[in-house]
Amino acid sequence: MADVTDQTFGVEVMERSATVPVVVDLWAEWCGPCKQLGPVLEQVIADTDGRVELAKVDVDSNPTVAGMFKVQSIPAVYAVVDGAVVDGFLGAQPERQVREFVERLLPSEEETEVQRLLAAGDETSLRAALELEPANDEIVLALAELLASSDAGEEATALLQRVPDSPASRRIAALTRVGPAPAGAEITGRLEMLLERVKDDEDARAEYVDLIELLPEDERGQWRRQLSARLF
Repeated sequence: MADVTDQTFGVEVMERSATVPVVVDLWAEWCGPCKQLGPVLEQVIADTDGRVELAKVDVDSNPTVAGMFKVQSIPAVYAVVDGAVVDGFLGAQPERQVREFVERLLPSEEETEVQRLLAAGDETSLRAALELEPANDEIVLALAELLASSDAGEEATALLQRVPDSPASRRIAALTRVGPAPAGAEITGRLEMLLERVKDDEDARAEYVDLIELLPEDERGQWRRQLSARLF
């Protein structure tokens, strides 16, 4: 449980809700029903063993958050997942209804297993996760990246065809062609060597472009500008 303020709401609710469902309890010290509901919410959410978290907001002290939820009466309770309100209720409720509300937020057994396998991150676990959720882009990219760094570049390339183009997919595609990711200094050293050949050597140009994808975003611009200067 966290006491959340206008200043901490962004981190403790909006950002945190990308990892775990967050229940926001909007209350005030003078509110009798709030004092009835509060302990029930706390116990029910504690029973989830961290799979759901509680954020309590005193509306008198935190008018910005109260305004975001357009609070007109309290207690007001909202469930936030991935930064969006997905459920809620107003007024003190009996424990049974509170428990049903919280249980709707819990991931299914399959979702929990997928999260466990994804967190493990080894090839066997990622393949098992992909069998459970073949359309999960996060799993596809994780497995493709793992394979791209091994001798299974062709399979990694085939996996990338299943996901939309993105900076992550382009970086992994570059890895399948370049091989195991070199360290930053190795990349820049190689880029400097290739720069002398990019104008007349198509293979050197292709490798140069791939290596740029392996750099941090803020370092790519200077190398792209140098490539353009050599080519044009």
